[in-house]
Formats: sequence, C-alpha cells, structure tokens
Amino acid sequence: MKRAVPMPGVLLLLLAAICVSGGNAFAETRTLTLSQAVECALANNGELKALRAEKEVARAGLERAVLFPNPTLELSGDTGALTGSSGEGAVSIGLSQEFLTGGKRAKRRSVAEREAEAVHQRIADRERLLTLEVKSAFFELMLAQKRRELAQRAMDLNGKLLEITRERLAAGDIPEMEVNLARVELARSEGRKIEAERGHYPLLARLRMLLGLAVGEDVDFDVTPDRKPLGIAPGELTRLALEKRPDLKNLEAARAKGEAEVELAEAERLPNVVLGLGYTHERRVDATGVAEEKSRDNLLGVRISIPLPVFDRNQAGIREARAGKQGAENRLEFARVSVAREIEGDYARFAMADKALDLYATGILPQLEENLQLVQEAYQLGEVGILAVIEEQKKYIEVNDGYLAALADRQTALARLEASVGVDFQNKTSGGAQ
Repeated sequence: MKRAVPMPGVLLLLLAAICVSGGNAFAETRTLTLSQAVECALANNGELKALRAEKEVARAGLERAVLFPNPTLELSGDTGALTGSSGEGAVSIGLSQEFLTGGKRAKRRSVAEREAEAVHQRIADRERLLTLEVKSAFFELMLAQKRRELAQRAMDLNGKLLEITRERLAAGDIPEMEVNLARVELARSEGRKIEAERGHYPLLARLRMLLGLAVGEDVDFDVTPDRKPLGIAPGELTRLALEKRPDLKNLEAARAKGEAEVELAEAERLPNVVLGLGYTHERRVDATGVAEEKSRDNLLGVRISIPLPVFDRNQAGIREARAGKQGAENRLEFARVSVAREIEGDYARFAMADKALDLYATGILPQLEENLQLVQEAYQLGEVGILAVIEEQKKYIEVNDGYLAALADRQTALARLEASVGVDFQNKTSGGAQ
C-alpha cells in the first residue's frame, strides 16, 4: 500500500539533501580561459601571497631608517649616610640626545628605498615565472584533452570500419578474419582513450594547484587553441627585455642599493655627537672651627660626547659595501648578456615550432583527410583490402597526434618567449602594456 507524502515534507527532504551534499546541487562549474586562469593564479597562489607579505618587511625597514635615535634619560643619587656623612648627598637628572652626522639618516633612507624596490621587483619576477608555469600547464592540459578527443575519433573510425566489415561479411564479400581485425583495432583505440584519460586528470589537478583553488571548487578550462601571431618585430625583443624584465630591474635595484650602502659606509666614518643637559642638587657640610655649616647647591650642566675615530674608521664596513656593490654590478652585467642569449634561443624555438605547425595545417592534414576518405570508399567498393584501411587510419591518427604536439609546442614556445621578454605580447599588441 502506497502512502502519499505531503508537499511540505517533500520540500524538507529536498532541503536536507542539499545540506548534506554541501549545497553542490545548484553549484555551477566555472569555465576559465587562459587569461582568466593567469589572473586567478596571480590573485590566489599561496607562494605568491607569502612573497607579497615581504612588502611589509621592506616598509618596516624604510620606517626604521628615517627614525631619529631615542633620547636617554639619566637619573642618579649619592648619599654619605653609609660613610658617616649623613648630611651630605646629591641628586642629579640628565637628558642626552645623539645627533647623526654626515647625512646618515638620508643615506639610510636611500638604502631602505632601494631594498623596497628590490622586493617589489622580486614579486614581479615571481609573477612572471608563475604566469609561465600556468601557461605551460594549460597547454599541456590542452594537449592531453585534444589527444583524448583524437582517441575518440580513432574509436569512431574503427567502429565505423567494424560496421562495414560486418555488412560485407553478411554479403559474403570478405572472410571473417577481416571482422576480427576490425575488432582488434577498435579495442586498441579504446585502450588509447584510456591512456589519454589517465594522463588528463593529473594535469588538471596540477593546474588547479597553481591557481590556488580551494578543495572542492569545481573549475573547468576552455582549452580551445588560439593561435595568435607574435605581434612584435624580432629585433625589438631584446630591447623590450632589457626594459621590462623584472629580474633585471631587481638587479638594477641591488646595484643602486650597493651604491647607497657605500655612501652610508663612508658617512659612518664620521662619529655621531651626543649632547646632554643635566641638573644636580647637592647638600654639603663644611666644618669651620668647632661648628658645621650646611650648604645646598643647584647646578646645571652641558655635556658633549664625540667618539674619536682613532682605530676604527669603518674601514671594514666600507670594504664590505664596495665589494657588495661590485658583485651587484657583475651580476647585472652577466644577466643582461644571458637574457639576450635566452631570447635568441627562445625565438628560434618559437619560429621553428610555428613553421612546423604551418606545414601540418597547410600541407599535410588536408591531404591526409582526403587520402583516408578515398581509402574508406575504396574498401567499401572492394577495391582495396582492410589492411590498407587500417594502415591509413593509423597514419591519420599518428599524424594528427604530431600536429597536436606541434601546436602545444608552438604555444609553449610563445609563452616561454613572453616570459623571456617580460611582456604579454597580446596585451602589448593591443596597447595593454606599454
């Protein structure tokens, strides 16, 4: 016997089911393009967030550099009660202040500003490298997904071949062995699809990790290949890199910091001056014959303290600062040469990958598609054997797989070239980056 469930009860059961499932019943899967994935990574990546926290350290150093030394309060008291002169004693209070000489405060501020600039450029350089990681992972995922689609295409071709062989076997045109061969090829294509599926999910997980997505956040990616031109003359690449690369700017900031540290170290040769003011109240007992006379005095004093640079004139500090400056200059010069060589190699790789992709797209794939169609039609008419069809289908799948690898290699080479130059070419072309 069936019992009707009241409508309010149905609603309560539905709400309970949604709560148990965490509200995922109405959750929508976001689909991110490449540019959106990069933006998401730059906003949410945990390592990048930790690096950005160093900005506060640099700001604290800048704040510390401009502070004046704290004044010193001095209090003292003397009494003669313990030495038999209870009527004698003194109380004093003093205030002293250290004054920096040689413009040390301004020079310390200059060092701190250069360090803050270096931190800013280190963060920008990490963003550049993270962008390359995201794009490389994105194109690997694109390759894996396209190979999965190609494996499905191979299954469709072999499935169609199996149907044709069954029809021709029923008509008595071919032996049963050809049907078995078609079954084997279909099983092999199914195995190829399983392999493609197995390689797809680790890449998807890695890309989600780079983006800093929360566990359980459902995100998919639009991996439609977008083959845009370079948009910048090859002769401009090195010039742009020398202007835009944040790692070079970081080294330039380090060199400027070294120069500021040398100036500060030279200024440290001059001793600082300590100026003090004091007030003293004294009680004395003076003996005059057989009587004692008590007196009280109030004294004001000024004290100036200047260390004499006899032995330590900050020779070691100056030598250390000059060595650091020279090291920063050498690293910057080496990096400039390395960047030029890096761009030369990355552009050559991109140019070759682009040329290979053109060869596939314009010369190989159209002819291969036509050949496959002709062989399939010839087999249906009984003009060729099944081995010719199987061989042509294998060639079709292998060449298309090579095309997909060339496409992914071209896109990855473009991403590497963008990272080497330090410029997003599409934004540069459209006026987004100056």
